[in-house]
Amino acid sequence: MSAEPQTVFACRNVHVFVGEKEIVKGVDLEVRAGEKHALMGPNGSGKSTLAAALMGHPAYRLEGEVLLEGRPIGDLPPDERARLGMFLGLQYPTAVPGVSVANFLRAALSARLQREVPVREIRQEMLKGFAALSIPREFMGRYLNEGFSGGEKKRFEILQMLVLKPRFALLDETDSGLDIDALKVVSQGINRAAGPDVGVLLVTHYQRILNYVQPDRVHVFIGGRIVSSGGPELARELEERGYDWLEPAASAAEGNAP
Repeated sequence: MSAEPQTVFACRNVHVFVGEKEIVKGVDLEVRAGEKHALMGPNGSGKSTLAAALMGHPAYRLEGEVLLEGRPIGDLPPDERARLGMFLGLQYPTAVPGVSVANFLRAALSARLQREVPVREIRQEMLKGFAALSIPREFMGRYLNEGFSGGEKKRFEILQMLVLKPRFALLDETDSGLDIDALKVVSQGINRAAGPDVGVLLVTHYQRILNYVQPDRVHVFIGGRIVSSGGPELARELEERGYDWLEPAASAAEGNAP
């Protein structure tokens, strides 16, 4: 009998506040190695707030338990979570003028591995990622995200994931702003990075990226709560029916909250 895959990420009874306002209202989630989960919900439901708070964004106050490979990380700063193997793909990647793509990735990988990464090693990793994501080599010397298109920025988010090899990746609306060709390339990169030892939580509004990144589980997030979970068929149902049919479940969850 084969061993059950390890749980790489879990959160239990997570609440997230901005000031005194509660945005996320009690989330339980478990992602095992090799699994891809999709978190879907309408605008304003709190999905991106949850992702940022799980990564330790200082603008949010998180209550509850957050575990990475069984280790509590709720009190750790974002950089320490990243060193331990947690990755956040940003919805709106920031330009970093004066820092080249090559230097940025070398510094990030050195921090992740806690050793100085030689230029040759990072170059080999970058070239493999560039090829997988159809990125021209001349981007190595360009400043990170400066003058990049929306699609190029998203490709470089996935490039970071390929290079850093996290154990758990949170991808916050990676599909937003992508045309169909860029969506296919980015999805291929996600599938390449999401190996048997990696857990992925993909936050999205739409089912379209899930045509290329097949989820093992789909969770519907409305009003700061997960109101329904299921297999890939749940995403297809959302595509056909929208989110309105789940509003009664969201209202019931709100009414049953302590």
